Amino acid sequence: MKTHFELFGLAPTYALEAAQLERAFREIQAKIHPDRFAHASDAERRASMQWTTRVNEAYRILKNPVQRAKYLLELHGVDVAFETNTAMPQDFLVQQMELREELERAAGERDLTALERLHTSLARQKRELDALLARRIDAERDYAGAAGLVREFMFLDKLEAEIGAAFERIE
Repeated sequence: MKTHFELFGLAPTYALEAAQLERAFREIQAKIHPDRFAHASDAERRASMQWTTRVNEAYRILKNPVQRAKYLLELHGVDVAFETNTAMPQDFLVQQMELREELERAAGERDLTALERLHTSLARQKRELDALLARRIDAERDYAGAAGLVREFMFLDKLEAEIGAAFERIE
């Protein structure tokens, strides 16, 4: 069975060109979309649905940096194991607690400026982590070392969602 990267004709790298992924996805979708098989046999329609599901899932994984990193690590035999391995560097955990306290305070006070500042800081952290992951996975091929970074990225994604929810509650 082809990997998600092979399915789209892409090199298996973390630093993926988003436009290239999008183009490959659209090309495949145009060929296998169920609407193209409306008058085909039941077996062909079923196959089209299965392919569409697989392509959509592969696209979803490759489009998301955390999911793409997890998938690449799995291809190289490394399980991020977030559910069972929650060990994180102490300084990172302290920083996360401080950020969450800042979020609670800003949300409680309905302080949009503080929320925006927090969101901007988080976006910078995610860009830095993204670059570090690309180097660790693509250049250094340090898959085990990248696993901890993926877990950190997951924390940041969760915090970003919580900031978004706070914005929605205030607005």
